[in-house]
Amino acid sequence: MASIFNMAEVVDIGIEKEKSRRDFYEAVALLTTEGDMKDLFRKLADWEEEHVRKFESIRDGIDEVEPPESYEGEEAAYMQALVNDQLYRDISPRELAEKLRDPLEAIARGIEFEKDAILFFRSLGIFLSPSRQGIINELVREEQEHLVYLSRLREKCRNE
Repeated sequence: MASIFNMAEVVDIGIEKEKSRRDFYEAVALLTTEGDMKDLFRKLADWEEEHVRKFESIRDGIDEVEPPESYEGEEAAYMQALVNDQLYRDISPRELAEKLRDPLEAIARGIEFEKDAILFFRSLGIFLSPSRQGIINELVREEQEHLVYLSRLREKCRNE
């Protein structure tokens, strides 16, 4: 059975996730009054904007192939589970930012977003040609750096 997704569509979903993360960080930066935190969330928004551009490059170079499946519909079910997650579905990035009580909660949400990005990129990577996997690996590495950065920042904020 052919997949209900083609890889270009899946990458477009990834682009939308990156844009949602960018918009969330921009909204938090606008709502934050403390200078260092404002700068942090602006920087995170810039990182996500860079990922949008990289993802667009991936989409433009997609090699459409049918990935191997262990059972009929495996890829479709897996990709559907990845794209229909709670992080993005029920609320706009602005509304989410407005509901945050403090910067620590914003950092925790950012950690969730970075973990989601790593899972999404890794999952997408198995369906791409080897020539495109280097870009995916670079994006995963960057998201891992963001995750470590935010995790350390969260610990620092908790200890202050």
